[in-house]
Amino acid sequence: MSEYILEMNQITKEFPGVKALNHVNMKIKEGEVHGLCGENGAGKSTFIKILSGVYPYGSYDGEIVIRNVVQNFQNTSDSERAGIVCIHQELALVNELSVQENIFLGNEPTKMGVIQWEELYRKTTALLEELDLKINPNDKVKNLGVGQQQLVEIAKALTKNAKILILDEPTSALTEHEVEILMNIMRKLKKNGVTCIYISHKFNEIFEICDSVSILRDGSYVGTRGIQELDRDSLIYMMVGRKLEQMFPREHHTRKELSLEVKNFSVYDEQNPSRKLVNSVNLKAYKGEILGISGLMGSGRTELVSAIFGAFPGKKEGEVWIDGAKTRIESPVDATEYGIALVSEDRKKYGLVLGMSVSENITLSSLDKVSNFILHPDEEVRYSKKYVSALNVKTASVETIVKNLSGGNQQKVVIGKWLMTDPKILILDEPTRGIDVGAKFEIYKIMNELIDAGVTVIMISSDLEEVLGISDRILVMCEGKIEGELDYKEATQEKIMYYATGGGN
Repeated sequence: MSEYILEMNQITKEFPGVKALNHVNMKIKEGEVHGLCGENGAGKSTFIKILSGVYPYGSYDGEIVIRNVVQNFQNTSDSERAGIVCIHQELALVNELSVQENIFLGNEPTKMGVIQWEELYRKTTALLEELDLKINPNDKVKNLGVGQQQLVEIAKALTKNAKILILDEPTSALTEHEVEILMNIMRKLKKNGVTCIYISHKFNEIFEICDSVSILRDGSYVGTRGIQELDRDSLIYMMVGRKLEQMFPREHHTRKELSLEVKNFSVYDEQNPSRKLVNSVNLKAYKGEILGISGLMGSGRTELVSAIFGAFPGKKEGEVWIDGAKTRIESPVDATEYGIALVSEDRKKYGLVLGMSVSENITLSSLDKVSNFILHPDEEVRYSKKYVSALNVKTASVETIVKNLSGGNQQKVVIGKWLMTDPKILILDEPTRGIDVGAKFEIYKIMNELIDAGVTVIMISSDLEEVLGISDRILVMCEGKIEGELDYKEATQEKIMYYATGGGN
């Protein structure tokens, strides 16, 4: 009997003009947490879709072997029957159903065709307690935060008796406490003999939980290493094929004139209009600096910038001044006319039209530049090629449908869309969430170039290393207020967390 529960032999998958996987071989030991790393576009998603049956046998070359048995999955049901369960980045929950209904969807305890609700509640409660999840089984999924929904998705996967559990960027929307819950769940699974394949761009998680790591680069298998054989630099080198001399390319910036000023700004919850999500915030942003905004999830960061941009549906109060003039911004169209651009934290929901091409997405907010009552396709292509080149977007063509790009390249398309509006103020909300280290580095360089070009850059990030590494000045929010302001030279993770947890009160 082989020590490997899973072997992927000579896996090759091609799309028109692209070889997504090129003769990939990989072996994974039973009962280990196996990391899978690579830049966006390296082939990780394709690899996972083949393994989980999304791409059926016959649509790729090579073979999948589980416990010495060759598998020919035609769909995800075949894969699940073989013990493989995948938790994708895009959650597959039914918002209008309860937690318990989602967890046991299609697998409900029944008697003569009737769901046994008491048993369903009992089984759900037992599972949630085992996983240390403080969630009410009767709550509707739509009323949970994204992080809690992710944990429900994991609980759902465990009801399928997974032998191999694939987790694709599972912590992208989790709080630190929820991440620790997930890590404890994975440790329990490992003790119970479950093999986990863990895909993440967060190196601290890879080094904390993984026993070994396999690396893909440009569709090819680079190698597998035991975690003790790796450090951050060697892992980056295997992923990108070169050394990143400095993770955060800090450049000297000189603060210039005041660009944006927000005075006594409050934002109210749309569902509960008496509740303030942002409470009397005052802030200033200047040309020649990157202003970082930090804080825990729920601190009001996203609500603040989306309300400034005119995109938040709830009521708002206060004043927004741009270049010394008071403005009235009621919609994103107003904001764009004043020279404000917002790259939202959820690029797929708010930043892109996934079924449209790269070219159509880039020009979407600047149609006046490529049309005169009638769209001029040649101009659309010319502009889009300009930003594809400037941002180093990896795409076969500007006509490629944007949903077929990797996450990092989708993010660059969103940035390109807003750069085409020639913004004075660019707000980036979690600009590097879910993208690889190489793409992050390129986005940081773009931010520095924008500063040199006179654009004011405001960045929200939950990654403290990122906030410290790229910001010139940092504002820290807690419960809707700005609790602290730090120059990057004096800022530390401890100081940021002090203010983020209300230490400034």
